[in-house]
Amino acid sequence: MQHKNTAPTNAGAPVGGLPQAYLRGFPIRIREVLVLRRVQLTPRMIRLTLGGQNMDRFESHIADEHVKLIFPDPDTGELRVPKQDDDHLHWPRPMPVTRDYTVRRYDAAAGEFDLDFVVHDHGTASDWARTTPLGAPIWVAGPPRGVVIPDDFRWQAYFGDETALPAIARRLEELPSAIIGYAVIEVGSADDELPLVAPPGMEIRWLHRNGAEPGTTRLLAEAAETIEIPQDGHSYVWAAGEAGSLKPLRKWIKAAGLGKHSSDVDGYWKRGEKSNQEPGVVGTIINRLAHGH
Repeated sequence: MQHKNTAPTNAGAPVGGLPQAYLRGFPIRIREVLVLRRVQLTPRMIRLTLGGQNMDRFESHIADEHVKLIFPDPDTGELRVPKQDDDHLHWPRPMPVTRDYTVRRYDAAAGEFDLDFVVHDHGTASDWARTTPLGAPIWVAGPPRGVVIPDDFRWQAYFGDETALPAIARRLEELPSAIIGYAVIEVGSADDELPLVAPPGMEIRWLHRNGAEPGTTRLLAEAAETIEIPQDGHSYVWAAGEAGSLKPLRKWIKAAGLGKHSSDVDGYWKRGEKSNQEPGVVGTIINRLAHGH
C-alpha cells in the first residue's frame, strides 16, 4: 500500500466565518543524511543537526511534522530501508526498526534540520543520539504531513511534556505577534527548561515533576483547569505527550465545545508500552509513515 496526501485542496476554509485546522500532506521521500552537529541543550536533551548532500526536495513547513529515523536490526545488524516510488515509499515487511522525531528547525538554504532527543537509559534512538560520531550517516523518511493551524485562531493554547517541547517551541516561534494564549510544558525540573521565543500575548508556564516519573502526574490537567477557553469560535488547543496523562485534557477540550477542527490531542507515547517511540523520546507513537495508516 502507498501513503498518499489525502488532505482536500480546500481544507481549512472557514465554515460560517470560523477557522478550521486541517491536515496537509507532502510527498514522502527517503534519504541518507549525515550528523553535522551535536549540542547538549539541557542535562536530559540533546540536539542533533542533520544534513548533507542528499537534502534535495526535503520539505518541512509545519511545527508538528515528524521524520522517521531508520536503524539497523539490533540482532542481525541488517539495515532495511524503504524504496522510493515517485512521491511514495514502499516499506519492507516486517517493518524495520524506526523512531519518529519532530523537525525542530529546518534551514533550506543551509540544507540542514534539527532534531531534539530526550536522553534516557537503554533506548535505541537515545543511545544513538548520545554516541553516534559526527559525520555518521542515518536514513530518514519524511516528513509526510502535519496539521495547519490558521492564524484566524486568535487564541491558542499548547500543552505537552518533554516529547512535545520541540513542536511547541517551533510553533511559538512561528506564531504571528498578535496571537494570545498559553504554552504549558511539563518537565522534570527547572534544569530542563529551555528559552522560548513567543508572541508577547502568549503566557508560558513550566510545570516541574520534581522526582515523579514521566507520565504519572496530573500537572497538565490541573493547569488546564485554571484556564478558560474563549467561546467565540476562534480558539484552538493542541496537546501532546503521554497518552494517559492527556485523557483529562481531552475531556476539558470537549467540555469547552472544541471539535476536531479546533483541537488536536496526540498521544506521543504510552507509559509501560514499547512502540516505535520510546518513553521520553520526542516523536509520536502513531506510525505516520507506515503503509495503510
